[in-house]
This record gives sequence, structure tokens and C-alpha cells, in this order.
Amino acid sequence: MEEGLVSVDKFSGGSQVYFLTHLHQDHTRGLGEAGGWRHGPLYCSPTTARLLPIRFPGIDASLLRPLAPGASASISLSSPSSGQPLSLRVTAIPALHCPGSLMYLFHGDLGCMLYTGDFRWELRCDKARRAKQALLDALGGDTIDVLYLDNTYCHPSLNFPPRPVVAEQMVDIIRAHPDHEVIIGVDTLGKEDLLLHISRALQTKIWVWPQRLLTIHLLGIDENREIFTTQTSLTMIRAVPRYSVTIDNLEALNTVCPTIGIMPSGIPWLWKSSEGKVKPKGRSSLKSIGCLGRGEGLTEMDYNPLSPPKLFDKDSYALPYSEHACFSELEDFMHTMRPSTVIGIVSSSFCYVNPRHHFRHLCLDSKVNVYRTPIKNKGGDNDKLTPKRRRNGSVTPEERKVRISSSSLYRSKVTMKRRECCGARINDTEEHIGVA
Repeated sequence: MEEGLVSVDKFSGGSQVYFLTHLHQDHTRGLGEAGGWRHGPLYCSPTTARLLPIRFPGIDASLLRPLAPGASASISLSSPSSGQPLSLRVTAIPALHCPGSLMYLFHGDLGCMLYTGDFRWELRCDKARRAKQALLDALGGDTIDVLYLDNTYCHPSLNFPPRPVVAEQMVDIIRAHPDHEVIIGVDTLGKEDLLLHISRALQTKIWVWPQRLLTIHLLGIDENREIFTTQTSLTMIRAVPRYSVTIDNLEALNTVCPTIGIMPSGIPWLWKSSEGKVKPKGRSSLKSIGCLGRGEGLTEMDYNPLSPPKLFDKDSYALPYSEHACFSELEDFMHTMRPSTVIGIVSSSFCYVNPRHHFRHLCLDSKVNVYRTPIKNKGGDNDKLTPKRRRNGSVTPEERKVRISSSSLYRSKVTMKRRECCGARINDTEEHIGVA
């Protein structure tokens, strides 16, 4: 197998051009190795390009190729074996996952492929409607041969309220605890709109850690420094790294002053402490979801993301404020795109679901077998996909296929025990490029 042509969210080298969907840790592994990125041109959004040198100081900025949402770029590649020129046109589409997040639509000699990365297009969101129209315009009536889909919450039980609704629920919780300190678990990037909503609704500043404040200012948010602060004495609300919102930490904080913790996430990221202290309060008919406990296997929790905010422990709330598309949004996306086939970008997690299990009927080529996952058949090439000939006349002959190789699995510090397989590499061979 020859070196690859294109890699998305996979930075182990060996490709001619690279793409980064967004700047979350589980999509950037490899960027900071060997003293900084040197492998080749790296396409990303202008926002991501602005943040990259701060997150990865050794990166060669001359290799960055900022691509604004809605913009396109033409890329010339060549087959490493035959030297045959290959053309590729990529269009960036807003993913609305976190600041700077993009989808990538690829057209050209390799066929038509869409890599969503992590995304959330809420059904009644104006930004999502505009992003969907931009994607349809870029497709121009063409068919997506292979759709790489964010299948994080690809299960019918996981349907979340719109983010503004959950944000208001969070405000109500904070108002109900006027004498409490409040800690909110967030990532190093994302949920800025949530924090801004809380600040404006409650007319209060929000504490963030220094690196987070630098990121906020680089995003052009709160340039007058009226909302976010690093001084704890100015506010009772703190946005902290979400892995620090634990039962043990909350119990320790409550020995100093009354404190509640709020975890805005599609799934309640709560776990048992070493003494097994976390117990859902009361029993109900809500669906039980198994979540990986912190070093203790599965923790069964009663959880319904459409129900009101639930108190899992006396000081802990989990609200379904998700930056990933829920099932109904994924279903709407599939109805609109109708790809030839779909492959999930999350190949293994505690709640993994292959998107073809639920969306096979929405794929034009419903006979293609992609039920295999890389975690079980790494390096195999049993499943072959031939992209169909597209309306615009560009040729995707039967002898040309696309091989996708997964990146290795790892454990993210932020998501604790959750294992994800993000990223794809498009490799070229002299005769065939296969899908795996």
C-alpha cells in the first residue's frame, strides 16, 4: 500500500495534504509531535489557524492554509506510483460544533466525499439552515459517494432540546441557588454562547482559567473584558475544565461554601467515586443508559435528555447541552444528503452505533456492507466501495476506489474513558483505491 493522498483529522504523516476540522484534542493528535507540524500543507478555518500557534507553538505557520466557511480551493495531487496527476476541489462548510469547526466536501478524481467532523445542525436554527443551503449549493445536484458522519449520538433515544432551551434551564438552576457557588464543566474550546447567555441573563461575570481567557479573546469575544475574568472574587460562577467536575471535588468545595456543579453535555458525564457514592435519586421509567465509570466499569444511570434537568447527586446537575447532532438531526441530515453510503467517524465508544444500522434505507447503495468497524478489523480490506459516476461528468471509474484507514484508538483526558477513532486518510494505489 502506497503513501496516502489526503488526511482529515489524522496527522501521522504520509499524505500530500491535510485537513483539520476543529481544534478539540481528539481531532489534533499528532500535530504537536516531533517539535511541530512539518509534514505538509494543512487546511483549516481562519479561526482555527489563529488558535493553532497558541495550542501548538512549534507549528510551521507557513504550512497553514486558512479556508473560510463557504470558500473552495483547488488542489493538485499526484499518484506516488504512476505520477498520474489528480485534481481535487474542497469546499468548507460550517459545522457549528465549536468556534472554527468545518465540514469538508471533496470533489474530483477521487469521487465526491463529505467529511462532517463533529457537527450540530439544529432543525430550527437559522445558522444551520444557511450551512445546509451552502452545502447543497456546493453539491450542485451531485451525489455524495461516501459520507463520513458524526455518529456520536446515533441512537433514537438520544434526542436533545435545542441549545438555547437548555441554556435557559441552566439559568433557572443557578437562580434557584442564589447562595451557592456554581462550577460549570466546559472544554478548552466551545460553549462560549452558553457562557455568554448565562452572563447576560444573570448580569454577572464568569470566571475562566487564564488559558481559556486567552482563547476567548483570540476569538474576538469580550474584547472590552466585561464578561469573563480570572479573579474569583468578582463572581460566584466559574467555568472550569469539565474533567474537574467530580463528586469528590464538589464535596471538597462544599466544606468551604455551598457549591453546585453543572455538566452541560449530551450524556451525563458522571461517574462513581472510589466509594461508589454516585446514586441516581429515586427510580423512574426513564431509559437506563450504561456509562463507563471512572475505573469501575459500567455505571447505570436513569437518563432522559428531554426531561427537565436532573439532580444526580445532591450537588450535581447534568443537562443535555450538546455540541454534537442528536439522532433526529442526524436523520434529517441523512434525508437531505441521501449519500451512496455512510460511515461513522466515531468507530468505538461506550455507546457506539454504526450509522448504517439506522440509516441504511437512506443510502442509495443499500447493499454496500460497511458494518465492520476498524477496531475489530484493523487493516482489513473486505469492504469495497465504488463511487458512482456523478452528474457533472467527472469520472469516478470502477477501477478507482477509496481506502480509508482509521487512526489508532486512545483515551482523551477530557472524555475520560471514552475511546474514539477520529480521522481518515485517503490513499492512492496504481490500480485501485479500496475502502476500509
